[in-house]
Amino acid sequence: MKDPFGRDINYLRISVTDLCNLRCRYCMPEEGVPKLSHEDILSVEEIEKITKAFVNLGINKIRLTGGEPLLRSGILDIVERIDKLEGLKDFAMTTNGVLLGRYAQELKNRGLKRVNISLDTLKDDKYRYITRKGNIKYVMEGIEAAKKVGLTPIKINTVLVGGFNDDEIEDLARLTLEEEIHVRFIELMPVGEAIKHRSNKYISNEIVLEKLPELIEVKRKDLSSPAVYYKLPNAKGRIGLINPISCKFCSHCNRVRLTAQGMMKLCLHSNDEIDLREALRKGQDLENIILAAVEKKPESHHLEDGQYVWKKMYQIGG
Repeated sequence: MKDPFGRDINYLRISVTDLCNLRCRYCMPEEGVPKLSHEDILSVEEIEKITKAFVNLGINKIRLTGGEPLLRSGILDIVERIDKLEGLKDFAMTTNGVLLGRYAQELKNRGLKRVNISLDTLKDDKYRYITRKGNIKYVMEGIEAAKKVGLTPIKINTVLVGGFNDDEIEDLARLTLEEEIHVRFIELMPVGEAIKHRSNKYISNEIVLEKLPELIEVKRKDLSSPAVYYKLPNAKGRIGLINPISCKFCSHCNRVRLTAQGMMKLCLHSNDEIDLREALRKGQDLENIILAAVEKKPESHHLEDGQYVWKKMYQIGG
């Protein structure tokens, strides 16, 4: 499945819920979000049908996101149904890790291959602050459980927030030394709640290279990956830099998104959406609708010009 610019679209990110058990300051409002009605979100069966249409068209890499995907009723059933679709090469989940200790073994049993875990600090008090309510102990237990059952390689996603965690870059990087854990530093993006924090909290990923001058750049095997990877000398894991602001990677974009409400998004930073839920419920041809949509995928985002998406990140999917 090619877009108008010759990019091979083979990666689908599926948000299964916009609910979360944390209230990260750059993502969720403190009061949380209203729970959508049952009719307003895709059912387990509808997720399976829409995903199958994408896979039939050449999608071979899928990631489940949220909100927090492990809060979704039927999440294990969703994992099992997607894993049974023929043609998948990679099947992963992004989670905050709080519930991972409880679910890791069963996720592995149902077919999930690996996890990305969102973790912005290694310090208990700072974790409680940034999440407004979280306990880092459960995240660490989730990481250990993922390692034990083989949901690997584990990627740690760290959003860099100026004045908050830029003093922990070296500590986070050291997680890569002894095990195959990859730590990815992500620039704070102007999406949703983060827009109001960005003016005084945004820092470029260049700070990682300044603090870790010994990093060795790793030759890129997958140009569609948003991360540029480095390694500390003799480390088992890698350090990735994801720079959507200072160095955007649109020219190699290979992904589309599906929200929990069944809206297909061609670009994270675009307000354009295609209603696949309505199409499915009306019995329309999903594959033709998806193909026609991909023909309109934009060449790039325009964050640098202040063209921000109006939806919150938890509504789109992380």
